[in-house]
Amino acid sequence: MSTAFASTIPHNSQRMHAAFAKGRKVLNVYFTAGYPALHDTIPTLLALQAAGVDIIEIGVPFSDPLADGPIIQASNQIALDNGMTLHLLLEQLTQARAQIKVPILLMGYFNPLYQYGMERFCTDAQAAGVDGVIVPDLPANLFETEYRPLFARHALVNIFLITPQTSEARVRYMDALSDGFLYMVSAPGVTGSLAQGGSEQEAYFERITAMGLRNPRLIGFGIADAPGFARACRYADGAIVGSAFVQLLTRIGQEKLNFTSEINQFVKGLWAA
Repeated sequence: MSTAFASTIPHNSQRMHAAFAKGRKVLNVYFTAGYPALHDTIPTLLALQAAGVDIIEIGVPFSDPLADGPIIQASNQIALDNGMTLHLLLEQLTQARAQIKVPILLMGYFNPLYQYGMERFCTDAQAAGVDGVIVPDLPANLFETEYRPLFARHALVNIFLITPQTSEARVRYMDALSDGFLYMVSAPGVTGSLAQGGSEQEAYFERITAMGLRNPRLIGFGIADAPGFARACRYADGAIVGSAFVQLLTRIGQEKLNFTSEINQFVKGLWAA
C-alpha cells in the first residue's frame, strides 16, 4: 500500500484501510444478494469472511445489469425472482452488522439507488455497516457535483472503474475523487469475460502502475482461478473474483453442498499459485 493512500484515507474508512494494510495482496470476492436463495446472503458473506477474504462485494440485483456478463445477469434475475430488493438487503446486513468485520461494498446501478432515494440509501447503508459502493453507470462528474458530500457524511467510499480506454487525465480525475481503490477492468467487455493477457493488456497495467496513483488498484473481470489471481497481483494491489464465485454458488445450490466448506476451499484455492 502506498504511503499516499495511508495519509489521505478518511478516518471513517478504517476497515477499507485495514484491508490494504495486511502486507499481502488483497482478495475481493463478488456475489449477488439473494442468490441462489433469498436468505443465502448472510451465510455467504460470513463464509467468505471466515475463509479470509479481504473485501466482500455484494451485488444489488437489477433487471438490466449492463456491465455484467451472462453468469451474473442470470444470478440477478433469479435473485429478483426470489424477492431480493435493496431494502431487504440492507435489512439483512443491519441484522448481521455485529458479525461483519471485513469491508463491504455494494455493487449496483444508479436507477435502483435513485428510486430508493440517495439520502435514504446513504443513511441506511451506513447503518447496515456498508463501507462503500460501486455504481458503474454513475458518471464521475455527477458524483462530484451532486453526491460526494452526501457520501462523505455517511462514511461511504465510491469506487470508480477504469478500462484500457480510459485516458490518463480521466484516471487521475477519478483517483482524486475516490478514497477507496480503483477498479481496473482487465479488458473491454463485461464481467466474466476471459482475460486473454498479451502485450496490450500488460502495457495497460504497466501504464497505470507508472502513474503513481494515490489509491490502491484492484484488477477485475475474468479473474477465475489461482493463476489468474496471481497474474493480476503482479500488476496491482490485488484482484476481484466475481463470475467464478457465482458459478460456485450455483453448484452449491444445485447440489445442496455445505456453504462453509465449499467457499473455504474455493478461497484457499485462489491463493494456491
